[in-house]
Amino acid sequence: MSSLLTEGDVAQRLHANLASVQRWRLEQRGPQFIKVGSLVRYRPEDLDRWLAALPTGGSQPEPNGVLSLGSGRFPKAATSVTLSVPA
Repeated sequence: MSSLLTEGDVAQRLHANLASVQRWRLEQRGPQFIKVGSLVRYRPEDLDRWLAALPTGGSQPEPNGVLSLGSGRFPKAATSVTLSVPA
């Protein structure tokens, strides 16, 4: 069994404030946690899985090997629009 991490341990590993880790937990945005009585604990593998699932910035290779320089957050602008107007 791996050793469990406290909220302070998680904050230290992420170089984040303890209050941020606690807020993420309350908002259900942080890594999965377990409760041991009234204590909040984190499994190291859950923290690693959460980190791996976070979005990353920068360019990413496309399936064809070409780099994508866009952020991917916004849809590409349409080059032409066709509207149908009922007669």
